[in-house]
Formats: sequence, C-alpha cells, structure tokens
Amino acid sequence: MKISNLFKEKKLLYSFEVFPPKLESDISTIYSTLEGLKSVKPDYISVTYSAGGGSNNSRSIEIASLIKNTYGIEPLAHLTCINSTKEQTLDVAKQLKTAGIENILALRGDRVPGSSCTDFSYASDLVEFIKNAGMDFDFAGACYPEGHPEAATLDEDIDNLKKKIDAGVTHLNTQLFFDNEDFYRFIDKVRAAGINVPIQAGIMPVVKQATITRTIAMTGTKIPSKLSRMIARFAENPEGLVEAGTLYAADQIADLVGSNACQGVHLYVMNNATIAKRITNDVAGLIDGVNNRAW
Repeated sequence: MKISNLFKEKKLLYSFEVFPPKLESDISTIYSTLEGLKSVKPDYISVTYSAGGGSNNSRSIEIASLIKNTYGIEPLAHLTCINSTKEQTLDVAKQLKTAGIENILALRGDRVPGSSCTDFSYASDLVEFIKNAGMDFDFAGACYPEGHPEAATLDEDIDNLKKKIDAGVTHLNTQLFFDNEDFYRFIDKVRAAGINVPIQAGIMPVVKQATITRTIAMTGTKIPSKLSRMIARFAENPEGLVEAGTLYAADQIADLVGSNACQGVHLYVMNNATIAKRITNDVAGLIDGVNNRAW
C-alpha cells in the first residue's frame, strides 16, 4: 500500500527506521529486529540506503523486500542520488518495483569526495526522473526543523522544500530533533508557506553516548540544556542513560501528539527493537486515542 493512502485512513502514523547490517555481518542479524518491530504493529518501516551508493545497498533492497513479503509490513525504501548515475538509479528503481516496493524516501544523500556523478543535484531531481521514467512509486521526502546544514536560512530551506512537493513528494519525515519548540516553529513556517502534506516527526531516543555524539556531529542537531544535563548525569551509567533516554523520547512524543501539530511519529531506533517496544508501551495509548486503534 502507498503510504499516502495510509495517511488518508489514519490521523496519526507510527513508524520505525532500520539500517542494513554491515557487509561483514550476517544479514540474518536484522531478523530479530524485524520480528520485534512487527510485534508492535508499525504502519511502516523505512530502510536506509548508503549515501555513497555502495555495495551495501543491495542489502537495503533485500531488507525492504523482507519487510514487505515476509513480515507483512509496508516498507519505505530510502534512495539517494547525488553520487549515482541515471542508469544506476533506474536499475535500483526497477529492483524495488520487482520486489513489490511501492514507497521511496527520495534523498539527495551526502556528497562523496572525488565523485564525478553529475546526473542529480537534489532529491527533487530524483523524484522527477523516476516519475518521468513511468515508474509508479509513492515518494516521501526529508525535512529539517532546524534547517538543512547547507541552507543559509530556514526560510531558504523551506523554499527548497516546496520544490520537492512540486516534484511529487506526498509526505515528509523530519530529521531528528530534541527540542519540540524547534518543530513547532518549523511547522508554523511550513504551513504558512503553503506546504500542506502530512509531516511525521522524527524522534531518536538517546540511549548510547557514542551514538548521540556521532549523530550530532553528522547532523548538527542542537542539544537542549535539559537533554545535555541528562547525558552528563548518566555519562558513567549506561543503564541509567537507557532509562532516561527512553523516557525523554516518550515525553517528546506525548507532547507532539498532544499538540496535534504532526501527522505521525517516525522513530530512529538504531535497530534496537527492545527500545522501540519500551517507547511504544509508553505512547501507544496516546496514539490509540487519536486513531481509535487497538494495539
């Protein structure tokens, strides 16, 4: 099913993101994650794709197919374009279509130093190319509550976001954020700019010090003082950080759902089904209250 149709059926979607195991790891390591995520009945699961178009991308397609055809959950396959040719991109799209995948998260991806590919510059180019090739996918896009790192201003970033919508993106997932006020300001600006597609809030629980340090370095996401104090407090207590980080994420979701500002929550769970279950147990009643859906 196309995710755009899910938004027509439900007021609030609830989904997860997973990533493929490294090539030196057995792909079966993802099975237990998917089994665990299936048990909490997400609306869909997204699968990341190498920004550099690397060989691990074949696993992305394989996992998306597993999610769809083995676990019975709708997959959202990430697809980057900045370092790929049109021929390579069309080949991936054909593989996704053959696997029965209907939904693509269109991303520019990170530039790889030395790459000579010039076929695509933006995610909107990717959407237009696949659509013009006559391939029927539902396209999601990414958005950035704090602004894209390469945009001069948030307003400029929103102008670029409109180009994605004009190209055919039907809904948006945000980059992770830790301060809901950033999300609310972003939503106000986006709606004022005439962007009315559904937007899911991207939430990542802070459960490992190394992961959050790496993520902040990559994304530039700011850390509010409340979260900074929490991380410092549990710097020498990994178990305590898991408890506190899980609660922080659940509180974020509760506030977002209560505000009626988003049309869904997308959890970046780092392949940790246990954390996904714990957060879901905390927020399921709230989401059920919106959707009248039994978990």
